[in-house]
Amino acid sequence: MKLKHWAGIASATAMIASFSVQAADVTLRFAHPWPAGSAIHNGLEEWSQSLNQASDGRIEVQLFPSQTLAKAAKSYDAVIGRIADVTATVQGYTANRFPLTQVIELPGIVETSAQGSCILQKLYDQGALADEYSDTHVLFVYTNGPGHLHTRKQEVKKPEDLAGMRIRRPTTLIGELFEELGAQSAGMPAPEIYQSLQRNVIDGVAISWDGAKVFRLNELTRHHTELNLYSLSFVVTMNKDVYSQLPVDLKTVVDTHSGEKWSQHMAAVFDDLDKQSRSEAQAKGSKIVELTDELRSAWQPALQRVTEKYLDALESQGLPARKVYQHVQILNEQCTPIEG
Repeated sequence: MKLKHWAGIASATAMIASFSVQAADVTLRFAHPWPAGSAIHNGLEEWSQSLNQASDGRIEVQLFPSQTLAKAAKSYDAVIGRIADVTATVQGYTANRFPLTQVIELPGIVETSAQGSCILQKLYDQGALADEYSDTHVLFVYTNGPGHLHTRKQEVKKPEDLAGMRIRRPTTLIGELFEELGAQSAGMPAPEIYQSLQRNVIDGVAISWDGAKVFRLNELTRHHTELNLYSLSFVVTMNKDVYSQLPVDLKTVVDTHSGEKWSQHMAAVFDDLDKQSRSEAQAKGSKIVELTDELRSAWQPALQRVTEKYLDALESQGLPARKVYQHVQILNEQCTPIEG
């Protein structure tokens, strides 16, 4: 009797387990580089949960944070090769692949993530960037807030203060700026910065406030120069075959979890993180050099040279970089809230 009783329980348990495994029609493996438990991970998790709920549980998303499924620099290729079904990644990690997208990253364009994400999503929706993403199915694009300089021991106010310093660059474009000003630039994904600062491999980093918080850089840096050097563009994208093989009704669910709404969802996460991170640095007694008119004037010639050099390089390749840049200026007027 007891054997039959336990056998019945085991059988029922197996049936329940089998049902729960089979409940989802589609399981999406979602790779991203941010730490589990970070606000950015949580923002992507909210998207995943909403997708699951909207599909009545037929789409399940398995999140793989902290580069556990694919290295940050290989995430986009991982989606093409179906190592991951979906990724959230930085376009700049794949050099020369998204040159027109990265026009949004030029100095001085992005003031907040909400404004930058609005511009970038509209650029994509209006077809200006479509050719760059022909090998995946884009869900939405966004930017973070502006990137600044964060250094351990030495305050940076003027361009010449960078001479001899070793600075982590976020993109090759900003790396060229640093080298032009006499610094040594080092390229590395954001998850590797903390250890490099800790070991004195680098003296400082160009990163947004959100990155300084998420990757714990406020623990190591004591000087913060708000320069609006650049922004980063991000994409959440899906393997094309995975999308095309979805039933029509599930495609509709994915489509409703694409575009401006979710671009702005992630933008809100980044803008909130920027505020938290800046306050955190102040609470630690770190010094923040704000972007005054005097500071802006001192850096403007160098930043303008970077902009012109980038646009000229793309134009020489036959790419309509200046047209996209002008488009960005027009969209900026639509995306910047009117104060007052």
